[in-house]
Amino acid sequence: MAREPREGQGGGRGGRDRDREREPGDDLIDKLVTINRVAKVVKGGRRFAFAALVVVGDQKGRVGYGAGKAREVPEAIRKATERAKRALIRVPMKEGRTLHHDVHGTYGAGEVVLRAADPGTGIIAGGPMRAVLETLGVGDVVAKCIGSRNPHNMVKATFAALERCASPRSVAARRGKKVSDILGKREVATEEASV
Repeated sequence: MAREPREGQGGGRGGRDRDREREPGDDLIDKLVTINRVAKVVKGGRRFAFAALVVVGDQKGRVGYGAGKAREVPEAIRKATERAKRALIRVPMKEGRTLHHDVHGTYGAGEVVLRAADPGTGIIAGGPMRAVLETLGVGDVVAKCIGSRNPHNMVKATFAALERCASPRSVAARRGKKVSDILGKREVATEEASV
């Protein structure tokens, strides 16, 4: 039994990287990173299914990803979105627009570098990394993929990098120091003004 696609969803591969707003109480935005048709060879021929990769975020510092597989495209997207919502992580941001420091992340053959950027730079990133950073809510960042171009590896490597991000406050607490000892006096004033 085939399901009717929900509004904003089409079948096939043409609807990549779409935004869909959720219910009013749910402030999460999801982006479809990639959808792939996979085939299983059985006695009567081939049985097709669809594998979807979705990134979910609130554009305020929380983001997650999930993969789902089903016989129909909308069902695969729904499964991936549910998994992404269960795997949300919080990333500290500087002034609510960029990262506190440069980070490097790897997953398998995927390798990414994320760099903090000046105001007005925008998101300089490609494909899957852009979807992650947009749903996270980062406004200024420079990103580069060095290794595998596989969307799954790129997303997982980006998350590995984001999980390594730390705020000056958390670093100071871990070391038992003041934030001014970590940053220096001039940067502390701008840091406290942004929080």
